Amino acid sequence: MSTFLIVDDHASFRAQAKALLEENGHVVVGEAADGRSGVERARALSPEAVLLDIGLPDMDGFEVARRLAAAPAPPAVILTSSRESAEYGPRLAGCPAAGFIAKDELSGPAVAALLAGRRTSPGTAQ
Repeated sequence: MSTFLIVDDHASFRAQAKALLEENGHVVVGEAADGRSGVERARALSPEAVLLDIGLPDMDGFEVARRLAAAPAPPAVILTSSRESAEYGPRLAGCPAAGFIAKDELSGPAVAALLAGRRTSPGTAQ
């Protein structure tokens, strides 16, 4: 079980992701609709993981991930998008996120695999 913050500008996706995470034994401690409030909520709530949309209205998820990684005890960051990972190319590889899951592929096992991978090799991205 992990505590999660969900950062996405679509309320309907946040609700779906929250339900999926909670069905898989995680606790969602907060939500945010943009990057700036996501960084602030992460600092205030100290979640173990952040499900982070790449396409946010004020700053992209890559910048949010960099800011979160600079924290003294950074959360695991799982990037997500309605686009496929190939569209982001080397930006994913250079990002301090635990990995990437396309929104239409989000599942409990996919989240668990990325969190397990982070515990063994921090800073990797898929």
